[in-house]
Amino acid sequence: MKNILVGQSGGPTAVINGSLYGVITEGFRLRDEKIGHVYGMINGIEGFLKGNFRDMDEEFTPETLELLKTTPGAYLGSCRYKLPEDMHDEVYAHLFESFDQLNIGYFFYIGGNDSMDTVSKLSRYAKMHDHPLRVIGVPKTIDNDLTLTDHTPGFGSAAKYVACTVREIAIDASIYNTKSVTIVEIMGRNAGWLTGASALARQFHSDNPVLIYLPEVNFNEEEFLKHLEKAFEKKRNLVVCVSEGIHDAHGKFLCEYGSDVGTDTFGHKMLAGCGKYLENLVRARLGVKVRSVELNVTQRACAAQISRTDLLEAVEAGSYAVISALNGHTGQMVSFRRISETPYKMICTLKNVNDICNKEKTVPAQWISCSHADVTQEFVNYVRPLIAGSIRIPEENGLSKFIYRKELQ
Repeated sequence: MKNILVGQSGGPTAVINGSLYGVITEGFRLRDEKIGHVYGMINGIEGFLKGNFRDMDEEFTPETLELLKTTPGAYLGSCRYKLPEDMHDEVYAHLFESFDQLNIGYFFYIGGNDSMDTVSKLSRYAKMHDHPLRVIGVPKTIDNDLTLTDHTPGFGSAAKYVACTVREIAIDASIYNTKSVTIVEIMGRNAGWLTGASALARQFHSDNPVLIYLPEVNFNEEEFLKHLEKAFEKKRNLVVCVSEGIHDAHGKFLCEYGSDVGTDTFGHKMLAGCGKYLENLVRARLGVKVRSVELNVTQRACAAQISRTDLLEAVEAGSYAVISALNGHTGQMVSFRRISETPYKMICTLKNVNDICNKEKTVPAQWISCSHADVTQEFVNYVRPLIAGSIRIPEENGLSKFIYRKELQ
C-alpha cells in the first residue's frame, strides 16, 4: 500500500482546512485497504524540502479532527515557494527521493494558481521519469480566479463576509444627516470577484454600496468623482467598494500613487492603500466627510461567516481528489461544474492542471455595468447560492474553539 502526502500553499481561506479534512478523512477511511499512512507537509513543499512533515494519525484525535473543519487559516502552515522552471534542477531529484523514502504514491496540494504550478511541475516530472506518483490539485482561493472551474472553495465564505460587513458598514454610515463617503477596500489583484460580491449587501434598489469598482476595467479619477456627485443627488451617505488592484489606463495601480510597493517571491506586487488614496482625493476635491476601511486579512480569516455551502464543497473537493488519484488520475485539478441554478447544485470533475496554472479567470465584461461602477444582476445570481447557509462554530468560554498545530520541541 502506498501513502498519501498532503500540503497547503498560498494565502489561506476560512475553509481551506475543510479540504484538508476531506483528504485526511478519505485517506483514513481507506486505511489498511488501499492507503497506508497520511502524511502532512508542514509549510508546504518548501517545508517538505527541509524534512518537515507529520503523520496525521499521530496529529489528530477524532474530536480534534472535527474541529479542523471550522478552524480558519492553514493548519499545516503555508508557503509561497516556486519550483524551478528547469525540470532538470536537482530539487526534483531530491523531492522524488524523499517521496520514495516515505513510500508516497499520492500527492495532494491545496492551493490557488501558484500552487497549481507546483502540481503541474511535479506531475510532469513524474511522467518524464516514468514515476508512479499521482499528483492532484485541490483548488482554494478567495479570489475565485482559477480557470476551468465554476468557482473555488474559499470564495463563498469570503464573499459572505464581504457582503455582511459592507451591509453593517452601510448601516453605520447612515446614522448622520451630513454628506459622507465610506470607501471599502477589498482584496482582488486582477480579478474583482470578491469586490463584486459586495453587491449582495444591498437590501433594496439604490441601497449601498452605490458604487463598485473592479480591476477588470481601467479606473478614471474624474469619472469616479462625477459618479459620487451624481449619487449625492439622491443619497447623503455613500458607500463605495473598490478592489485593491484597481489601476489607471496605463496599468499603474492606484496604491502606487501614494507609495512604492514591494513584491512577493512570485514577483507579484503587494497591494494595499488604494482606499486611503481615494479617501484623500475625495476629501480634497469634494470637501465632504470621508473615511476608508481596508478589510484586509479578515476576508479570509473569519470563521464566523463561513458559508455552509462553501464548507461542504471544500470537504467534497478534498475527498474527491483522493478518490480520483486512487482511480489512476494524475496531473489534474478538482473542478466544480454547476449543473443547476434553481435549486443550486454542483458536481466535482477533473481538469488538466496544465490548462489552469499561471492563468487567471476574471469577471466577464458582460457582468460589469456599462458605467464600469457596478456589477449586473447576472453577477449577483452567480454568487448568491455560494454564500448560502451558516455553520455553528464550537465555543469554549464564550469564544470560538479552534485547533492549533503544536510545535515540535
